[in-house]
Amino acid sequence: MDYDSRSALIVVDVQNDFADPTGSLYVSAGEAIVPLVNAEVIKATSRDALVVYTKDSHPEHTPHFAKDGGIWPEHCVAGTWGAEFHPQLLIAGKTILKGTNGEDGYSGFTMRDPETGEATSTEMGALLEARQIERVVVVGLALDYCVKATALDSAALGLATFVPLELTAAVNLSPRDGDEAAAELRRAGIG
Repeated sequence: MDYDSRSALIVVDVQNDFADPTGSLYVSAGEAIVPLVNAEVIKATSRDALVVYTKDSHPEHTPHFAKDGGIWPEHCVAGTWGAEFHPQLLIAGKTILKGTNGEDGYSGFTMRDPETGEATSTEMGALLEARQIERVVVVGLALDYCVKATALDSAALGLATFVPLELTAAVNLSPRDGDEAAAELRRAGIG
């Protein structure tokens, strides 16, 4: 994609718990995308595009975690090593926190209360609107959850949305989850 001032690069959840082999919810080869994402950040910033990062930032207890009734191992607890960005990730923009009050924060645009299902918006939509963004590239972790949810929400807002598959990796709770997520994105018109 060619970036310009009407473009945004959204870097999703490249955090230690996902991108480091010792992380609690490690995405296989998650660390391998970091240099590729960094190159994309440099490309975007050199062309005056907006770069925004998302970051899971959970409390110690949340219905999102298996220990509290959810499906996920404890991960990205605020203030821990696991919640920090991967140390090699180039940071060149604003960070939007997700899940700070125990919500399911899959998308960079919305969070859902895991008990009531009530959705609340993050500041992502307003941030992109203020910059008059028309095109969005979504990269990071993980393809089959947070990258997919962010890209689908971006497209639903009418933004031309792209997910370069080489700049993401899948959790693959089931072996084909990443492939199915990619197919779902393509069916939604996401390039």
